[in-house]
Amino acid sequence: VSGKGINAIFEMLKNILHEGKLDKRVQYMIEVVFQIRKDGFKDHIAVVDALELVEEDDQFTHLIMLDEATDAQDILNVFKVDNEYEENESKYKAISKEILGSDASDDEDGSSSGSGSGSDSDDEDASGSGEEGDEAKQQLIVDNTETNLIALRRTIYLTIHSSLDYEECAHKLMKMELKPGQESELCHMFLDCCAEQRTYEKFYGLLAQRFCMINKIYIEPFEQIFQDTYTTTHRLDTNRLRNVSKFFAHLLFTDSIGWDVMRCIRLNEEDTTSSSRIFIKILFQELAEYMGLFKLNARFKDPTLAEPFSGLFPRDNPKNTRFAINFFTSIGLGGLTDELRDFLKHAPKQIVQPVVAPVPEEEDASSSSSSSSSSSSSSDSSSDSSSSSSSSSDSDSEGDRRKKKGKKDKRLAKTKTSASKDRHSKHKNERRPPENGGGSSRRGYEREEASGRNDRDRRERDDSPGRTSRRS
Repeated sequence: VSGKGINAIFEMLKNILHEGKLDKRVQYMIEVVFQIRKDGFKDHIAVVDALELVEEDDQFTHLIMLDEATDAQDILNVFKVDNEYEENESKYKAISKEILGSDASDDEDGSSSGSGSGSDSDDEDASGSGEEGDEAKQQLIVDNTETNLIALRRTIYLTIHSSLDYEECAHKLMKMELKPGQESELCHMFLDCCAEQRTYEKFYGLLAQRFCMINKIYIEPFEQIFQDTYTTTHRLDTNRLRNVSKFFAHLLFTDSIGWDVMRCIRLNEEDTTSSSRIFIKILFQELAEYMGLFKLNARFKDPTLAEPFSGLFPRDNPKNTRFAINFFTSIGLGGLTDELRDFLKHAPKQIVQPVVAPVPEEEDASSSSSSSSSSSSSSDSSSDSSSSSSSSSDSDSEGDRRKKKGKKDKRLAKTKTSASKDRHSKHKNERRPPENGGGSSRRGYEREEASGRNDRDRRERDDSPGRTSRRS
C-alpha cells in the first residue's frame, strides 16, 4: 500500500471530521478507522493467506508506466467458439500443474473418481455418522449455572472501570465481539454500573449513546429496559432512581432511543405510585434542562407522537386531566399543560343526577295518605291524614287557609299579650303609694294592703283540701 496515498486519504478524512457537518453515525465510523490506523492495521491483513497462490520467490513484478500506451487485449473479452476444446483443456491442466504443483490435479482427479466410488461407501458413512451423532448427543453438556454469562459481565465491568473516557471504553468493548443475544447483557451492565454510583456520571450516558449510534441493534434492548425499569421503580431506592432517570433522560435527549417508549406511562392517580412519580419528575426535569421548555413542549406537540403521549396528558377523564395538570405544575413544568388547561376549560361538564331513595311500603293506608299530605302542612299532618287523599289542588288551598289562619292567630295573641301588659302596668301604677303624699294617706294605703292580704289568706284556707274534709 502506498504510504503517501493513505496519508492523503486520512488527511481528507480529518478535515471532513473537523467540519462537523456529518451524521453522528458516520463521525463514529471515521473515528474507528483512525483508531485502526493507530493500531497499525494489525487486525486487517493486506492479503489473506488463502489468496497467496504464488510463492514470493516465484512472483514476477510487471512494471507499467502511466505515460506509456499499454495493450489492454480487449479481444479476450469477446467469446469465441473453441473447436479444439479438449486439446486446449488438457494443455491448460498441464500448465496449471507446472505452476501450482500436483495438488490441483490431484484434487480434480479425486473429485471425478470420488463420484464413482462414493456410492459404494454411502452405507458405511451413514452408519458411522449415525454412531458419531449418538456419541455427540451423549457428550453434550448443558451449563445451567450461567458461568459464561457471569464471566462476560465481569469482563464488561472491569473494562468499564479501567477506561479513562467513554470513547476508549467503547473501543475496548467493540473489540470483544459479543455473540448474538448478548447485546442486552451489555445494555443491562451499563445501567447497573450507572445506578450503583453515588451521583450520576455522564460517562455512562455518553457510552450508551455511542453504542446506539454505532449499531442500531442496541436501541431495542435499551427501549425494553426503559419499560421494565418503569414498571419496577418501586424496587429502587432514591439514589438508584435518580441515576436511572438521568441516564434515560440523556438517551431521550440525544434521540438514541425513540420517544415512543413513553407509551407505558399513564399519568393518573390509580396507575402511578410514589416511586413512579419521582421517576417521571426527575426524567422531565432533566429533559427540560437539556432541551429547554420551548423545545420540549414542541416535541410533545408532535402529531406523530400523539398516541405515545396520550397517557402523559390524559383527556379521557377530567379527574385524570386535573391530576396531570397539578403534577406538572408542582414540578415546575406547568408550561407543558397549556393545551390540557384549554381542553379542561372547554370540556362539557358532567351533570350529576340525584339518586332517589326508594319509599318503603306500609300496610296501613292511613300512613301513606298522611305522608302525601305532609308536604302541604307539616304541623297538622296527623290530624288531617284522612283528608290528604283528596286532590292536590284541594290540599294546597287548605294549606293556604291554614297558613293564613295561623298568622291571624299569632297577630291576635300578640295583641292580647300587649293589652294584658298595659292593664297590669296601669293597675300597678294605681296601687302604688304616693311618694310625696301625707302620712295619713300613706297609713290608709297600708291598712288596705293588710286587709287585702288577710282576705287572700282566708280564701286559700277555705279552698285547701283539709278544710273541705273537716266540713264534710
